[in-house]
Amino acid sequence: MNDITATRPVLDRTLWLSEDDADALIEGTHRDPFSVLGIHSDEQGDYLRAFLPGAIGVDVLDRDGSVRCCLTGLQIPGLFAARLPHAAPYQLHIRWPQGEQITEDPYSFGLLLGEMDLYLLGEGNHRNLGHCLGAQPLTVEGVQGVRFAVWAPNARRVSVVGHFNSWDGRRHVMRLRHPAGVWELFVPRLGPGEAYQYEILEAQGTLGRRADPVALATEAPPSTASVVADTTPFTWHDDEWIATRAKAHAPSRPMSIYEVHAASWRRHGGDHGELYSWRNLAEHLIPYVLDLGFTHVELLPIMEHPFGGSWGYQPLGQFAPSARFGTPADFAYFVDECHRAGLGVILDWVPAHFPTDPHGLARFDGTALYEYEHPFEGFHQDWNTYIYNLGRREVHGFMLASALFWLKHFHVDALRVDAVASMLYRNYSRKEGEWIPNRHGGQENLEAIDFLRHLNDVVNEEAPGTLVIAEESTAWPGVTQPTAEGGLGFAYKWNMGWMHDTLTYIAKDPIYRSHAHHEMTFPMVYAFSERYVLPISHDEVVHGKGSLIGKMPGDEWQQFANLRAYLALMWSQPGKKLLFMGGEFAQWREWSHDRELDWSLLDEPRHAGIHRLLGDLNRCYRELPELHECDSEPQGFTWVVGNDNTNSVFAWLRWSAAGEPLLVVANLTPIPREGYRLGVPQAGRWEERFNSDAECYGGSNMGNLGQLTARDAPLHGQSASLELTLPPLAVLLLRPARAL
Repeated sequence: MNDITATRPVLDRTLWLSEDDADALIEGTHRDPFSVLGIHSDEQGDYLRAFLPGAIGVDVLDRDGSVRCCLTGLQIPGLFAARLPHAAPYQLHIRWPQGEQITEDPYSFGLLLGEMDLYLLGEGNHRNLGHCLGAQPLTVEGVQGVRFAVWAPNARRVSVVGHFNSWDGRRHVMRLRHPAGVWELFVPRLGPGEAYQYEILEAQGTLGRRADPVALATEAPPSTASVVADTTPFTWHDDEWIATRAKAHAPSRPMSIYEVHAASWRRHGGDHGELYSWRNLAEHLIPYVLDLGFTHVELLPIMEHPFGGSWGYQPLGQFAPSARFGTPADFAYFVDECHRAGLGVILDWVPAHFPTDPHGLARFDGTALYEYEHPFEGFHQDWNTYIYNLGRREVHGFMLASALFWLKHFHVDALRVDAVASMLYRNYSRKEGEWIPNRHGGQENLEAIDFLRHLNDVVNEEAPGTLVIAEESTAWPGVTQPTAEGGLGFAYKWNMGWMHDTLTYIAKDPIYRSHAHHEMTFPMVYAFSERYVLPISHDEVVHGKGSLIGKMPGDEWQQFANLRAYLALMWSQPGKKLLFMGGEFAQWREWSHDRELDWSLLDEPRHAGIHRLLGDLNRCYRELPELHECDSEPQGFTWVVGNDNTNSVFAWLRWSAAGEPLLVVANLTPIPREGYRLGVPQAGRWEERFNSDAECYGGSNMGNLGQLTARDAPLHGQSASLELTLPPLAVLLLRPARAL
């Protein structure tokens, strides 16, 4: 470098700050450091101030590295200033006790976010928030670095902190953009992989550190910092899948979903081993699910969440895949590999509530920013979480942008919206006097309803071919009805009533089932009021509820027979299908998020039989149009026998769009029934397409020898009839024999 002795300036008191500004800088309370730092001008010319607590000295360099001048310390420790020969772009050569650094001055850059960005943020309609707020690697004025931006309108000061500034909140104080309430700062020479947080001086004067609400990557828990993500575009290979997805998602097409908790499906080395990464899951989960015949895999929330025991249902990183399983690019790779294999990906997504962890969204700037202020509106007593204030435009837009981010940026095929019932009702799980009515005096949460309708409309517009599915447990009308017709606009709704009623029935000893016959027939009363998914979800195998096989009554043979029959019933009734992992091979242990599934059970014949049965059911479901083409239409289902409670026998017809019938018969007692007559729509040969009592599934191999003949003898309102042998605790599928 040049000899700078001659250019060292003398102390110039005209560059001193006011006492208030100086105190605010050193105390870390200055609201607008751009007003006093960087280059400014007065009647004597240009001058530069830099505030670098802990620095020993600072030189000003031209962009070519030549020395322009040396800054002099003045007034308070860490404050340096000098008059400049010119105001051209510059660099700072900073001497720290631990070494030297050359960088551009963050306070030399102008406004970053455009007015349209700020307008859309304030309007709650910025649909690309993941590439606007948060940490965005980019080049400004030829300088590479990271633009940080965060919404915190009531904060007194916001700084970005990290290892790059020794976590000193006085070093990189951000600029407040009025009136949007967004703080921004470009930090030069940072890049992907840098850990950071926001240090926020809250409205009441409390100082705290927060994770970035729009972080695209995070440190792995229990660490809480956000991470600057590598935003290099991922190279996708799923054009063919995306082009045909809308057709595959039509209500007339089969949809069979394998629900997965990524942290406990399988682990390296068993229960206490390391978690599988997204690349491990791509290698092992995808072929496993395809071999079973599922069309989709559904992941419990993989958005970053602080507590693993929440299974992801208390997320804080609504834009960041959990670092537990790898990088965002690794997750994109997993989705891409699913699509290349012909497998759809569904994510559980939680816009209802968020955890109270102090590094998260709770009272983010010292005020109820993301949540309602009043605990009767803003706090979930059941889950000890805060409720999103979706009536606030910015929060509405934040969650809308999150949904679009997963669907568009990561090519996810569907979102299953968790806890919709808790969003729809202000008095959800609240006692009288512990909730606040809406503006009309009612119990409906009008803001959340508006959000859900807007969400579904925007997804249809912005991500055609994708689905939004509601986990909704009440009798709210029109959940899957279009918003233009007054509905909520979801593609599907989980049929929680079906799950409750059928599990209650199948858990009874067969001797008592005749008194509970209605629990199997009642779900068909409303089966076509919505478009439904029939779920046997994770919620049914935790918290002391036991495993799916453990719910079945009788000795071990009967337990397995009951489970085979129950799965066959589920796959042959109207509605898309969802099964939580472990149910496909009858895991005995209740599911735990802390250990992997009991894979060794697949070496035992009865468990392997359940596994084989489920694969065959999925193949029947996909191959037989009667089982899926009219899933959501009443003409696709006809009762044949629905009132034989004495024998606990059920029989119905499923119809294809072309009018082809499939007969489903269930005998839900351990007593075989020979010579059981049933009406069918046509005489002639019928083939037994599926029998859950087959020996290959672990059954007794009782049945009808593959085919039988229907006579011209009307019965049960049908023109012909069959005489059947009904195996014990079994389900049969029969269809007219097709000409070769």
